[in-house]
Amino acid sequence: MNNTFNIVLVEDEKDLNDLIKTYLQKEGYNVISYLSGQEAINNININAHLWILDIMLKDDISGYDIIKKIRENNDMIPVIFTSARDKDLDKIIGLELGSDDYITKPYSPKELVLRVNNIIKRVYSKDLKKLIYNNYLIDMDKRIVLSDNKDINLTTLEFDLLCMFLNNKNKSFARDDILTNIWGEDYFGTDRVVDDLVRRLRKKMPDLNINTIYGFGYRLT
Repeated sequence: MNNTFNIVLVEDEKDLNDLIKTYLQKEGYNVISYLSGQEAINNININAHLWILDIMLKDDISGYDIIKKIRENNDMIPVIFTSARDKDLDKIIGLELGSDDYITKPYSPKELVLRVNNIIKRVYSKDLKKLIYNNYLIDMDKRIVLSDNKDINLTTLEFDLLCMFLNNKNKSFARDDILTNIWGEDYFGTDRVVDDLVRRLRKKMPDLNINTIYGFGYRLT
């Protein structure tokens, strides 16, 4: 799963909050977590693709109150409820308020991640080939890069290099590896073409954090 998607987690048990956040981040999600219902209400208009709400919170605001606020502005954002109470009434109320799933505590973090993956794929399947990096929107299928709704005109090699970096974020590539990946194994020539291609990509997309690893190659962070 790519890191286009923002997951908002509302869970007042700090250890569980940290654990779930870690699992979701390892899966590639951006996670915004809150420890109280009031924090969530204060940030109800945050750019979210999915909310995970604990029903029973320690302050006076419940998961039900939060989903009502969410639904005032957006009927489409998926919501997963979590609760220590395994009651049919909780599930029924949750469904009536527009939740997409319900999981009972204690639960496996892996199971929650699986449910998140399934919902994200179902709801956002058309967007899975679109990546967001800083202020850039990259459509992998259409091979289009937008910045502030303006098209950035990349050559075929420049876009191929961009895709290689985005699909391998934080991975270091030697110049020879980049030559093989972008130009193919049959290419014979100097690796200076790699430096030139990186330079051109940096010029067109200055907000790309392409780090130079001196004497070795490059890495996107």
